[in-house]
Amino acid sequence: MKKFFAQAYLWLLLALLYAPILIIAIFSFTEAKVLGNWTGFSTKLYTSLFQSGAHHSLVSAIENTLIIALISAGVSTLLGSIAAIGIDRLRGHKRAVLNTLNNIPMLNPDIITGISLFLLFVSFGISQGYTTVILAHITFCTPYVVLCVLPRLQQMNPNIFEAALDLGATPFQALRKVLIPEIKPGMISGFILAFTLSIDDFAVTIFTIGTEGLETLSTFIYADARKGGLTPELRPLSTIIFATVLLLLVVINIRAERNRRKEEEETAR
Repeated sequence: MKKFFAQAYLWLLLALLYAPILIIAIFSFTEAKVLGNWTGFSTKLYTSLFQSGAHHSLVSAIENTLIIALISAGVSTLLGSIAAIGIDRLRGHKRAVLNTLNNIPMLNPDIITGISLFLLFVSFGISQGYTTVILAHITFCTPYVVLCVLPRLQQMNPNIFEAALDLGATPFQALRKVLIPEIKPGMISGFILAFTLSIDDFAVTIFTIGTEGLETLSTFIYADARKGGLTPELRPLSTIIFATVLLLLVVINIRAERNRRKEEEETAR
């Protein structure tokens, strides 16, 4: 009975998590304007989503979101990887202090981060727009990259880097040819996490986006919901995003499993 109730509880949780996504995916294949009203199978919403000029504001919001996410994730990955290497080289209380400081932004509520960055930009007289949103996203994404890269550094044999230096490699060559290949999986995970967080963020974005007409996907959905309903094309868009993320996770897990088996085979030899 314990096993039965445990499995039932697990399936109930999975149903609560994925049923709404499944419903959105199903009703993305109908022309109905209202979610829950099935008027027959159709791909019109998908066509309308990608039709030129049909939903210019939504397409513009998607483009802005992707550009901001890519830039933020790229810079965050670079800064976070460098910071992780620096933290890993420290010892004692200095390392503990920096780890704690790195964890604070992740534990801090997003709304506090958004207000803090808003006041910072205002105090420095920085006009809000693309620049402030990207800077804000880099700020809260970087600690997550550090958290992804640090475990890879801790698993790495520290003598490999030192051996490269002893064999005549410059610090930059040792970093490029020894250290970066070792932490590459962590950097990729950090990039994906930062990219996802940037796309998903609303609280920080709404405080740093300004009033110049810039919109991201999260702010567009918020403004659309305040009008009394959601644009039907958001259903196929949500389905595409979920399918893309799911496919990406499957590919990453398959590659990770292959690498694990390859390492086991090399160790066995």
